[in-house]
Amino acid sequence: MAKVTNAFDTYTATSDREQLSDVIYNISPQQTPFMSSIGKNSIKNVVFDWQTESLPTPSGTGQLEGFELSRAASTATTRVSNVAMISSRDATVTGSQQASDPAGKKSEMAHQLAIMSKALKRDMETALCQNGGKTTGNATTARKTGGFESWMKSNVSKAAAGAPTGGGTAPTDGTQRALTEALLKAVLQSCFTNGGEPSMAICGPVNKQVISGFTGRSSARQMIDANTVEASVSIYASDFGELKIVPSNFSRERTLLLVDPDFAKV
Repeated sequence: MAKVTNAFDTYTATSDREQLSDVIYNISPQQTPFMSSIGKNSIKNVVFDWQTESLPTPSGTGQLEGFELSRAASTATTRVSNVAMISSRDATVTGSQQASDPAGKKSEMAHQLAIMSKALKRDMETALCQNGGKTTGNATTARKTGGFESWMKSNVSKAAAGAPTGGGTAPTDGTQRALTEALLKAVLQSCFTNGGEPSMAICGPVNKQVISGFTGRSSARQMIDANTVEASVSIYASDFGELKIVPSNFSRERTLLLVDPDFAKV
């Protein structure tokens, strides 16, 4: 069909307003399950300490009637420490841009600060869920908080060459291997034997799907109703209690973290 003679079109026009959506879309991962689940604590020093102890080995031995008391030696607590790390994100907006009328936001500075606040939470979650050891730091070296993995000494399953350290020292990774239900059950048994009561398992998306396929389920998929099929495991009911399975974008894909939120603070 021929175009009408001298019809004024959008290709010639210079005064049409732009069609810019007033919504800003951002699908970057923002969930911080570890930091959101554990406790909060304020400190007043760059080095913060706490104490641990354990009960004596249980004994079923009785005593003679009229026995003479034997003075048992007292055991001092164990003092451990971590280092406060400085995390920073910043934003700079010119006065001219702040005075402008940007789409999707009332204030450019407020928007940038909100973005940096979310980025800061992601940074902190990453530092806490990694295997980095603590660094005291000095005038030329930044301090670093020992991540959660650096405090694991027992109740750990590592493959060949792997070595847990505890005490805030970075552990040595073993040969990477696939997660199995037998490995998880062995660590849960170790936790129970040593008095641990983890209630949450934090893992990367790959291992989350591995857990959902554990053979302990009667079927890999279960029909909920005509329109819903349940193919995931959110709660793992072990012999030693229930474990909430939480996927994370910021923990190491090679590591499954078993956490008791009552014994961790940030």
